[in-house]
Amino acid sequence: MSLEENKSLVRRYYDEMWNRWDLSLADELLGEGLTFRGSLGVAVRGRDGFRDYVRAVRRAFPDFHNRIEELVAEGDKVVARLTYTGTHHGELFGIGPTGKRVTYAGVALLRIEADRIAEGWVLGDIHGLIRQLSDNGA
Repeated sequence: MSLEENKSLVRRYYDEMWNRWDLSLADELLGEGLTFRGSLGVAVRGRDGFRDYVRAVRRAFPDFHNRIEELVAEGDKVVARLTYTGTHHGELFGIGPTGKRVTYAGVALLRIEADRIAEGWVLGDIHGLIRQLSDNGA
């Protein structure tokens, strides 16, 4: 795939699968042996593990949204600078639902293989997220 095709795949991954919660696209967009570490620090393997991770995020933030701020592609890799938003309606990091609207930043490094995302490593600002969720702002 060309660099633009790789970036297009990543856009679909975020816009269609994540933001529209369309997990039926997992077989089309993700490699069967996917290894993935999400912005919340959870690592999973395979499409089923990924689906479980997405469902867990959705339980915590039913309106979770990924906004792509920037995409950079080189070789078989695409880096996405992201802004995440959502309203906290389910337990996360031992913190019960707060109803708070959160915004936090993240960066994803995605490796493309055979026209699918084969590996994802995402680093989110967990400290900033927890600070927003906590009652005392610590």
